[in-house]
Amino acid sequence: MFSYTFHWNQAFRALPQMLDGALVTLEIALLSMAIGLALAIALTVFRLSGNRILSGVATAWVEVARNTPALFQIYMAHFGLGNFGIHLSPFTALLAGIAFNNAGYLAENFRGALKAIPETQARAGRSLGMSSLQAFRYIVLPQMLRIAFLPATNQMVWAILMTSLGVTVGMSSDLAGVTQELNARSFRTFEFFALAAVIYYLIAKAVTLAARLLAARMFRY
Repeated sequence: MFSYTFHWNQAFRALPQMLDGALVTLEIALLSMAIGLALAIALTVFRLSGNRILSGVATAWVEVARNTPALFQIYMAHFGLGNFGIHLSPFTALLAGIAFNNAGYLAENFRGALKAIPETQARAGRSLGMSSLQAFRYIVLPQMLRIAFLPATNQMVWAILMTSLGVTVGMSSDLAGVTQELNARSFRTFEFFALAAVIYYLIAKAVTLAARLLAARMFRY
């Protein structure tokens, strides 16, 4: 009944190719987090600005990003925009889709972190002679980063895992894409994807550990 014969040697011989793909996966995840972080800051400012138009745009972005599948967002970047004459490469579409998703989740994290800080702290800074910018920089921002840091780390891990959706839009240079091509040539599905899963797991754990060490160093007080 169970007649499958494992051939792990084929998977291990392809490990260098898969590790090269893992580097591309990390590149996409890091770029998407950097772009998402910049967009999230802008969205947070828009939502708290009091301007109905800006607040409405930011709220719509956050709601779509958080309540639709990431696959849908990547598809829209690659295939949806193509209907309007905007043709993105698989790499760019994957990056855009993940960055869009990251921005929505990070913006909500930042908004929640700011809401958790009593307004009286900024006012206390003003009473000591600080400007509004100085009160935000020296009092509010450090506390906001402390609150939002670990949720942002979770989003980084999620961004790494989301890169695997790139195979649906023709991405072939990341870890999932390389694994799929190796599988198509050898039909050793279990071995290649099991090895890829281990690599994803190790990357995620390394990012989580690094974030915890960084948080312990940055937020000791």
